[in-house]
Amino acid sequence: MKLAGLVEYDGTDFSGWAAQPGQRTVEGSLSEALGTILRQPVKLSVAGRTDAGVHASGQVVSFEAETELSPAEVSYKTTAVLPPDVALRRCAPVSHDFDARKSARSRSYEYRVLDGAIRSPLLRRYTSRVPKSLDTGLLDEAAGLVRGTHDFRAFTPSRSYHSYFVRKVTESLWERRGEVLVYRITADAFLYGMVRTLVGTMREVAEGRRSLGDFASLLGGADERSRAGPSAPPQGLTLVRAAYEEQIV
Repeated sequence: MKLAGLVEYDGTDFSGWAAQPGQRTVEGSLSEALGTILRQPVKLSVAGRTDAGVHASGQVVSFEAETELSPAEVSYKTTAVLPPDVALRRCAPVSHDFDARKSARSRSYEYRVLDGAIRSPLLRRYTSRVPKSLDTGLLDEAAGLVRGTHDFRAFTPSRSYHSYFVRKVTESLWERRGEVLVYRITADAFLYGMVRTLVGTMREVAEGRRSLGDFASLLGGADERSRAGPSAPPQGLTLVRAAYEEQIV
């Protein structure tokens, strides 16, 4: 049968999602655990390939399995043998043509920033810190410019596997949750490093080091990566949702 699974992980101690020789990765850990439980090799398709240090609360995978275990048993038994920083929270049967990557209609990320003079030991693994208050009005304006269909080539490394740089962003906004500023973004798909570079560049706008007009010009697609701002640290980023035509897991 074909199964879809909801995966949650703290990315701090992983070298990203994708399996790499000699590296501790989420894909490697999950594939090994599933292989142990199902007693067969498991090939995973994934909604979003997160980078080293990036977290996920709504990652989705799909895989084929020949087993008499129920989907609930697969998720329970697999999580029991996984390390404590990753879990297969739920599993559900899906149609044979479902693919976690190809079938996804959108992905949603959140980036968390602690803006203040005093650091928080409890938030350090899941936020980046800015030691002064940011201009939230400028952040809001910059985020509004991101909504729509744009060429985001300035927000991904010049040397990358991408050949098409246009993405449709349906949600882009900042909101405050207590001490933390949260950037929420939803798009049909993302380029490598895109969210973290957007955040790093918007921070320059909020600190008065870059104008809104200059930020807007980067969305036109004519500029290279060197024109945009620095990439924000990975620990602030979390993949929170992959959306499909119907609820999967």
